Amino acid sequence: MTGLIDCDVHHAVPEISALFPYLPSRWSDYCVEHGVQSLAPDFYPPNMALSARPESRTGTTPPGSDPAVLRTQVLDDAPAELAIVNCLYAVQPIHNEDWAVAMAAGLNDWQADQWLDADPRLRASIVVPPQNPARAAAEIRRMADQPGFVQVLLLAFSEMPLGRRHYWPIYEAAAEAGLPVGVHPGVAGANPLSPVGWPSYCIEDYAGVSNVMQSQLISLVCEGVFQQYPNLRVVLLESGVSWLPSLLWRLDKNWKGTRREVPWVTVPPSEVIREHVRFTVAPFDGPPETADVLRLVEQLGSADVLLYASDYPHWHHRDAATSLLRHLSADDRAKVERGNAEALYGL
Repeated sequence: MTGLIDCDVHHAVPEISALFPYLPSRWSDYCVEHGVQSLAPDFYPPNMALSARPESRTGTTPPGSDPAVLRTQVLDDAPAELAIVNCLYAVQPIHNEDWAVAMAAGLNDWQADQWLDADPRLRASIVVPPQNPARAAAEIRRMADQPGFVQVLLLAFSEMPLGRRHYWPIYEAAAEAGLPVGVHPGVAGANPLSPVGWPSYCIEDYAGVSNVMQSQLISLVCEGVFQQYPNLRVVLLESGVSWLPSLLWRLDKNWKGTRREVPWVTVPPSEVIREHVRFTVAPFDGPPETADVLRLVEQLGSADVLLYASDYPHWHHRDAATSLLRHLSADDRAKVERGNAEALYGL
């Protein structure tokens, strides 16, 4: 293998009936009787330009829902040799816990059957119901040995900070299985989309996602998740990276004065993050000049924390291959393109 490893590709459920063969009849009947036509998330409005690249809009089904088209555009006609698909079908916000558990299990079986079995170049993340972490952990253990699953997927807009002990059964199961936990923007609770309430416009949500990612990262570090599960790795997907240096500095500075409050954090938080957390490079919100990009990488500590991603089919207008990779040394570029992912996911 010599091509890139694309660590964030989004496949979609074409219509909810596609999951019915993988659901108990109780829940497929429930969807029909209650008129549930889709659980497609609305944080990427279907007809907004940034939601999908023009070439991914190939018919009446959602972009990313046709395995043949996705394989062609992500793998056959692109430099990627292997891709990790992350399904954002919105089972996490379901208030009915039993339904959410059934939908997550059906979605994972659908991924295995319709996607992973169809192409050996695909890997996938296990979708779990965070409404009940114990049952989420059971779903991780059910799917961890299934070929092709390399990650556990959580959404960033959660009911409470992800570092809270409420969620620790999920991390325990992921650590036992040797699977990283990916945290992706998306709604998994009823909290507002900003720290000060509900925004009026999509651009406020879109531009403010980095605030949520920072909050979750701080929570994971300060609540002691990585001390409790030292072999756990977390990937922030579609998070951006240019905000990280200032956060590392601020966390380390404040930790020096308040470390008595979190005695389990025995080394500077920046060291914890560099060891345990990785970041995908799409969308890349860094500077355009080579010297500035290299300075950013230096402030991150190294290129070891970065993973290549196209974020297909989302259309952020700046391709990481041209906005980041072209500035790096050959060694660092090789790490970001595939070496870091090989080490993280055991590929």
